[in-house]
Amino acid sequence: MKFQKTELAPGLYFVGVPIGTARDITLRALDVLASADVLAAEDTRSLRRLMEIHGVPLAGRQVLALHDHSGQTVQERLIAAIGEGKSVAYASEAGMPLIADPGFELSRAAAQAGVMMTCAPGPSAVLTALALGGLPTDAFFFAGFLPNSKAARLSALEKLRDIPGTLVFYESPKRLGAMLRDAATALGGQRQAAMCRELTKKFEEIQRDTLENLAETYLAKAPKGEVVVLIDRGRLESVKQVDLEADLKRALHDHSMRDAVDLVAKAHGLPRRQVYQAALSLGNDG
Repeated sequence: MKFQKTELAPGLYFVGVPIGTARDITLRALDVLASADVLAAEDTRSLRRLMEIHGVPLAGRQVLALHDHSGQTVQERLIAAIGEGKSVAYASEAGMPLIADPGFELSRAAAQAGVMMTCAPGPSAVLTALALGGLPTDAFFFAGFLPNSKAARLSALEKLRDIPGTLVFYESPKRLGAMLRDAATALGGQRQAAMCRELTKKFEEIQRDTLENLAETYLAKAPKGEVVVLIDRGRLESVKQVDLEADLKRALHDHSMRDAVDLVAKAHGLPRRQVYQAALSLGNDG
């Protein structure tokens, strides 16, 4: 792919870079990387390597590191450079800047400074996974990374239960099994899901199954590589609270708390945790 070196107007240029295969970069992205007065990146080595692969020379330019731990100094330096009439290009380590990657603070600073800001868009693991996952794409919600602790993760998942769209998450391969287990608990084990691994790379893999079955698979053995998880929207009919409570009262008359909750949860197709909370409320009400 042949880039064109052109004169860029002063401003901030976000550059989307490949999530795996180097040839996925766009021609415009190469043009911006070749032409910008100042280069900045989440990972300077990754950007230098990408430019080297595509024959884009640094031409004496330094690549500044801007990531979550670089502080405001670099950000202020980049905004100041734009104020001096220079063009600044910023790239994440992989994919689109700002999407579960650094860049937001720089974007906000540029907006506050009133400088020109644009984007040379490129690959995104979110959109790639949606295209391959086999789940509805008419509406989706990107939730990024879930919390590490079990309690916080369950709480976050429960807040997403009724969103009318496919849920999209990034996840560490080491935590994948636990995340899927908690998703099955909070959202229902029979929800359809897809585990998308190493997208656009040599060992790309898509596994589609219920949350319950996927959790069992990846609790037994963690995968390797970058992971995107898709979870289908809930399609359960809404249950009136009064009906849920009536069924719980009947079940509790003949069964233990545990068995009553299991019976009612299965009867209504509701997460057990939700039914258990309703049963606790009945007890508190006397």
